Amino acid sequence: MKLNELSYTEGSKHSKKRKGRGIGSKLGKTAGRGENGQKSRSGGKVRIGFEGGQTPIYRRLPKRGFTPFNQKEVSEVSIKTINKLGITEVSATKLLELKVIKRKFDEIKIIGNDKLEKKTNVYVDKVSKGAEKSIKSSGGTIKLINSKRDYLDKKAANHKKEATNLR
Repeated sequence: MKLNELSYTEGSKHSKKRKGRGIGSKLGKTAGRGENGQKSRSGGKVRIGFEGGQTPIYRRLPKRGFTPFNQKEVSEVSIKTINKLGITEVSATKLLELKVIKRKFDEIKIIGNDKLEKKTNVYVDKVSKGAEKSIKSSGGTIKLINSKRDYLDKKAANHKKEATNLR
């Protein structure tokens, strides 16, 4: 096979339709755009939500609610859950591994005042008073850290480690 022998497969190339070139072409006058009006003109677009001059639905319905821009997504983990899992260390990476919390979180808070069965070390953002009491009574420790930053730093370190292993 040579370059001068190459050709397009049959039916893959179409000739461009010449619109608006007289009534004999069947695409003259309105050029397949139907009747006259805003949409038939060049540049005649209608914005999203336009309802032909009628008051649009987004203006007819009342405004409700408010979501503060600085609202934090707090993932709560109860002492009961920690007991069920039987873990001795609670951190963001561990909780994500065990699928206790979802990926989208800003802070992790330990809640509940149940009795903790094992000595547990906790590395999270916040701890309720009852949870703090039960963790300390079981002989565990609490270290308040920025869980999200800690999780992202560990993730970045793992990526760096993997990248160096590939070299």
